[in-house]
Amino acid sequence: MLPICHLNTAAENPAHPAFEVLHTGHGGIDHSPLLEHYSSFPSISSCILVNNICSPRTVEETGLFFHQIQLRPGTIITVSFPAAEEEPAILPHDVAEKVPFANLDDVLSTFKIPAGSTAAAQVRDTLSRCQAPPLAGEVKSCTTSLEATVRSAVDMLGGTGEGVWAVTSELPRSGLPRQPYVVDKVTRVGGTSGYVSCHKVPFPYAVYQCHVTKLGAYTAHVVSLRGIHGGPEADMLAYCHLDTSNWNPAHPGFEALHTHPGGSPVCHFMPYADLGFVIKETDGA
Repeated sequence: MLPICHLNTAAENPAHPAFEVLHTGHGGIDHSPLLEHYSSFPSISSCILVNNICSPRTVEETGLFFHQIQLRPGTIITVSFPAAEEEPAILPHDVAEKVPFANLDDVLSTFKIPAGSTAAAQVRDTLSRCQAPPLAGEVKSCTTSLEATVRSAVDMLGGTGEGVWAVTSELPRSGLPRQPYVVDKVTRVGGTSGYVSCHKVPFPYAVYQCHVTKLGAYTAHVVSLRGIHGGPEADMLAYCHLDTSNWNPAHPGFEALHTHPGGSPVCHFMPYADLGFVIKETDGA
């Protein structure tokens, strides 16, 4: 749906689910110490970044990657998604402007992260990826607030905001237990105007790495999954990358699907808390 930012939530129902998802409170974002929300273990979101190398075991266990031919009703896909982690706080723009981001030493000092720790290494990796130049045909940015994420996505899609929809995977916070799931329905998202993907990356507060590639390089879908042995159902946002010629040859998607850069398309689900932005097509009537 079209992303809308509510700046004053004092009149909202305190039980509204958005407060739990965004780790905010009735009346505004929780400004409690951010470090207590930070985990040194990143979610599987990092496994789908183009230049990322993720544990093959993690990829195999989750079923994160799949073949394009599996995007049809009746197909069986075995997946297992972990329960939603305690996510770092999403900051409002004015707060995000005042906390350190680009300088590693400042980040480690502010959030009291030991320099030689796993958490420090992951913060360093996030900054390195954010500061690296984009791939050929790619536009990218790292954003540190919800407002900046929406604004960046709108700019990448043309700058007007008209017809821009935000979409994400809808699955239980308890995750999906490992079992075969049948694809009940596949719905194409957006059209030929492009797609922006925003991935949560490891940091003491919420940081999204957003990017868009050349038109026609990938497609977006909502895949409805139903467990063969019962249990929860899910509507998963998924992307199929049709041109992988400039990807890291060691990308885990290639090993999982037995392909290579420039080979067959690589499809993947978008994990919990990752976002997609698309321009909704009109009927043209």
